[in-house]
Amino acid sequence: MYPVLFHIGSILIPAYGAVAAVGVLLALWMAQRTARIAGLDGRKVWNLCVVALFAALAGSRLLLVALNWNELRQHPMWLLGLAMIHHPLLACFGGLVAVAAAVLYGRWQRLPLWSTADALAAPVALGLAFEQLGSLLAGSGYGIEAGPGIASRWAVTYTHPLAMLWSGAPLDVALHPVQAYAALAFLTLSIFLLVWLPYRRQTGDVAGLLLLGAGVVVFSTEFWRDSEGRGALLGGSLDGPQMAAVVLVVVGGLVLLERNGSPAKDEAAYG
Repeated sequence: MYPVLFHIGSILIPAYGAVAAVGVLLALWMAQRTARIAGLDGRKVWNLCVVALFAALAGSRLLLVALNWNELRQHPMWLLGLAMIHHPLLACFGGLVAVAAAVLYGRWQRLPLWSTADALAAPVALGLAFEQLGSLLAGSGYGIEAGPGIASRWAVTYTHPLAMLWSGAPLDVALHPVQAYAALAFLTLSIFLLVWLPYRRQTGDVAGLLLLGAGVVVFSTEFWRDSEGRGALLGGSLDGPQMAAVVLVVVGGLVLLERNGSPAKDEAAYG
């Protein structure tokens, strides 16, 4: 595949960053539409998304620096390559930091909690779809070996040395395009959430469906991902992302539980 999308002189434009950036822009555009459907101020939702995005980027990079501080002290120039490193732990930590920043900003702006979460559900799923597409091009979160059979017809093979250097992807091996599986699943989830938003029975239902659906996608696609660096739990029965997926499903189910109050105005507002 293509970890480098194109060159501008001696500057490399990584495919992961470029595709993820397109996904972010589309998610921001969609968030303006979903904010109107949910009856929210689009400007406040836009600002909340930008705050959460920068918090996620800063949080994940700071964690990477902290985990590799001794090596970076000896080789300061390695800091220039940190943006090319992708790992489930970084994504999870960045997501948690983004949620914390969004909650704090939403509280400050007095955005209603559940309606805001509903408005952001479909855009988040869309952004995840593009993130996985970027991962497919870069080799991040690569799949297991496809082997002979029907799967070999759509297998992907990485040949660029940077795919191994940046993501650890094996070269010249036919692999399951698991990132494409996840991208299609997240795109389908995003469309479903966008269509369902105007018909939610109570505020929070769309956000709950996002958590539940994302958990199902992550848990199922992990069976086709290479287990290298993803952790092993319960004697190897589950890996780290699958355990996180179980938590997402449980939390999503709790959010979907019937709550007291009017379905149309059950607004658990900040402050």
